[in-house]
Amino acid sequence: MPILWGPSGSRGYCDGRSRRSFLKIGGLAMGGLSLPDLFRAEAASSQAKEKGTSSTPHHSVIMVYLSGGLAHQDTFDLKPNAPEGIRGEFKPIASRIPGVQVGELLPRLATVMDKITVIRSLVGLRDEHSSFQNLTGFPMSQSQREGKPHFGSVIAHELGAVDPVVPPFVDLFPVMQHRPYNTPGSGFLGHAYRPARVDGDDLALLRPPANMSRERFDHRRDLLTQFDQFRRRVDSAEIGGMDDVYRRAFDVLTSDKVARALDLEQEDPRLRDRYGVGSAKHLGDGAPMWNDQLLTARRLVEAGARCVTVAYGFWDTHGQNFKWLRDHLPLFDQGISALIEDLHARGLDRHVTLIVWGEFGRSPKINKDAGRDHWAPVNSALLAGGGMNVGQVIGSTDKLGGSAASRPVHYLDVLATLYHNLGIDPHAFIRDQADRPVSILPPTTSPISELVG
Repeated sequence: MPILWGPSGSRGYCDGRSRRSFLKIGGLAMGGLSLPDLFRAEAASSQAKEKGTSSTPHHSVIMVYLSGGLAHQDTFDLKPNAPEGIRGEFKPIASRIPGVQVGELLPRLATVMDKITVIRSLVGLRDEHSSFQNLTGFPMSQSQREGKPHFGSVIAHELGAVDPVVPPFVDLFPVMQHRPYNTPGSGFLGHAYRPARVDGDDLALLRPPANMSRERFDHRRDLLTQFDQFRRRVDSAEIGGMDDVYRRAFDVLTSDKVARALDLEQEDPRLRDRYGVGSAKHLGDGAPMWNDQLLTARRLVEAGARCVTVAYGFWDTHGQNFKWLRDHLPLFDQGISALIEDLHARGLDRHVTLIVWGEFGRSPKINKDAGRDHWAPVNSALLAGGGMNVGQVIGSTDKLGGSAASRPVHYLDVLATLYHNLGIDPHAFIRDQADRPVSILPPTTSPISELVG
């Protein structure tokens, strides 16, 4: 694969070059988005414009994945009348919905419960510390064996890009120590539909031209000159009709749209304070509680992304569950409530669906280490926006919070609802790499009627 050399930096290798001093043509754009990917994205965007959809707001989804599994009995489904050793240490408080209570560490979410639906009877998840079920709809072993794609990759495949310089699927997951927490790939859909992943070097390349020195911009322009020189050195038949593709890739690098979406300094400092900045430092072997990423997610969907995924926090509280939640739920409460309020304030609540959930719940019984263990039989999930019917609680658990007592909701139906809100038939067939038709989700799934009916 040809290599284009740029300016050397201070972090040199033994050959005198820096890590950022070269770009491979095949991975020129942000996060490894290749030139063919850009071509596909632009083609999809052009088709959307021809259908007249570009003038209407696009639908999108933000998924916040709670690595480790949050204790549902201590947050959205308290059991104050359960026996000692089960009921936990926190008191319930009233919410904006009459008769609905949440945990005392979630006062801000309590005030926006009229904008939220809580599912208290989520079932179907298995005891598996991984993101695969939430993000592909299938257990990790099956996903890896059959190449099940990330739901964001399915969205990118089915809908394409809203804007040719904004990737349809942006993944903000960091690399976590427990590998199964990390984001699944695009599976059998292939390289073209993998997520755009943004790291420090990509951000440097994507800084708006107005904010860079003349010397740096000249270096970028030199890259295009090198493209021209490369084309002249190879057989024109081999290079084919790639001239426009190279220039489009350069347009992505010099476009400021994504860069501005990622630049939180553009925001009112008061709004950023409302979100709470958090920290990029990982917790346990899971994700950080970096509230900046929640704000970034809102800015990305506003810029044109169709799907943004965020890994948030570490909730595997086998020991000292209550101390951990006292230390970390206030920031969770601040960030998630701010995101919900922000979506409404900007008129995005009709078009952006927010889902907040983890891989399972926690055990009703408090163990000898003042912790709660894994509990797959039932869990809670929080949904907002998407034009859904909000301000309600769906389902209930028994008096111990150990099983669904009414209206069990399968977790696949949550994914079916996300697809539905985006205008994607969850039972549509997509073709794998062997050109075989594969249903996005099993035929037994359906959108949650209380949300979309």
